[in-house]
Amino acid sequence: MTGIRLAAPAPGWAIDADVVVVGSGVAGLTTALRCAAAGLATVVVTKARLDDGSTRWAQGGIAAALGEGDTPEQHLDDTLVAGAGLCDETAVRALVTEGPDAVRRLIDTGAHFDTTDTGAIALTREGGHHRRRIAHAGGDATGAEISRALVEAVRSAALRIVENALVLDLITDADGRTEGVTLHVMGEGQHDGVGAVHAPAVVLATGGMGQVFSATTNPPVSTGDGVALALRAGAEVSDLEFVQFHPTVLFLGADSEGQQPLVSEAVRGEGAHLVDASGTRFMLGRHELAELAPRDIVAKAITRQMHLQGTEHMYLDARHFGAAMWEQRFPTILAACRAHGIDPVTRPIPVAPAAHYASGGVRTDLRGRTTVPGLYACGEVACTGVHGANRLASNSLLEGLVFAERIAEDIAEAPVTPAPSPRTSVAGGPAGVPTVPLLAAESRTTIQRIMTRGAGVIRSADSLATAAAELDTLRNAAAAAEEGSKDAVPGVDAWEVTNLLLVSEVLVAAAREREETRGCHWREDHPDRDDADWRRHLVLRIDPGGQPVVRTTATAAFPPVHPTQPADAPEEP
Repeated sequence: MTGIRLAAPAPGWAIDADVVVVGSGVAGLTTALRCAAAGLATVVVTKARLDDGSTRWAQGGIAAALGEGDTPEQHLDDTLVAGAGLCDETAVRALVTEGPDAVRRLIDTGAHFDTTDTGAIALTREGGHHRRRIAHAGGDATGAEISRALVEAVRSAALRIVENALVLDLITDADGRTEGVTLHVMGEGQHDGVGAVHAPAVVLATGGMGQVFSATTNPPVSTGDGVALALRAGAEVSDLEFVQFHPTVLFLGADSEGQQPLVSEAVRGEGAHLVDASGTRFMLGRHELAELAPRDIVAKAITRQMHLQGTEHMYLDARHFGAAMWEQRFPTILAACRAHGIDPVTRPIPVAPAAHYASGGVRTDLRGRTTVPGLYACGEVACTGVHGANRLASNSLLEGLVFAERIAEDIAEAPVTPAPSPRTSVAGGPAGVPTVPLLAAESRTTIQRIMTRGAGVIRSADSLATAAAELDTLRNAAAAAEEGSKDAVPGVDAWEVTNLLLVSEVLVAAAREREETRGCHWREDHPDRDDADWRRHLVLRIDPGGQPVVRTTATAAFPPVHPTQPADAPEEP
């Protein structure tokens, strides 16, 4: 245990449960439904409304070997190639073999995917896939349909839901075992203010941390809360340096900040071309799949071309689709483009990379267990080993489905432990533990600009050192303000930005350590992949002072999460 937590009022109310799931995307709601079906008293905590997670923003689809001639083995091969030598093959095999049935169970839950004239699931291609294996819904509204189906199922199951609630810290006993979470309800709903959900199992499904950068496809709620909570609780994280920048995000101007409109990879999957201002395709000859190369390769190619030509964006040309195809296959993207004054039917779309997905996160085993007993992680907040150095397109929704089911099974099989009494449980550990200095809300933009300049698409020792120093200055200023009794007032804005700072510090520490270019980690001062020295993982935690501590694994295999699990005996899927 680190012995640190966020500064917050003591819980003024409490709920008892068998399991609390934090997050309401595909990972969280699938876990909650499976736990409830197993007879467990389940509470879902979500930061906004139940349908406001990152899942509903997913456009492209969900990847699984559902088509004729496709096999899990082929899906595995494509995933391993995209992961650039750092995928856990056992985890990937679990994903691709259990994935097709998990998708079918999602359909049984009520999700409706687009179909062909014969009634079969319609499949498309995306980057890195050698087969058409991406199932989609509403053309380019797959995430919205999955979210709708799962939200309806959760409401029908009458699960207890706490909306508009920011999770703060893990509650643990004297031995460091999970006993629940503290949370703050933001003025709406049955509860208000800081409270607690007491449960022997906590599942983090809080999504990503794209808001550490100025421009991202992530919604405003993606502030790394789950990773920050896990770090403060003493959990290990891994592979945080591998932040995927989506190659084709609608370019709204160099000064645009916050959530940016995504132009799905499926547009390229249907035949759109990447071109420069003169209309020249620049992906030809760079990779056998051209525009459908893995995302890291496409993002780097776009960035190189921008630097070479001194421009701020490239273009995605799909004029040859025609109006009918745009309206039927990509209505969401068409509407977003037109809302910003661009008609893709008649002109190319200006695009540039933006922060999109965290391939790393809280380190778990194949049942979602973290290094803190009773704490699980699932979805983008987790690092299962599936994605390696670069997530294969549309594997994220599938990972959420498959590992949610595994987590629910593990929790259901665990010995029944009574929910602890509020009188004996203390957030973050024993009473009197130190708190993290809170940052003022206006520091959010400062952090984002520091990270975009120093740890964005292109990184170097100098840029990362500058970022680390600037982040350290922010932390020191917050500590000094606290000592002078001028600290930021505890509240949602201060808690979020304090989480962003911690996640940024750990990400920068990892990026400084990995002196090579691999997957979506691009070091211009170390431009080559170095398998001899760096085909291994970085595992990080924080010390009692909140500073990152980095260690490197001996091989590309993850060490066991639990000491009782032999390192040379990987789990079977």
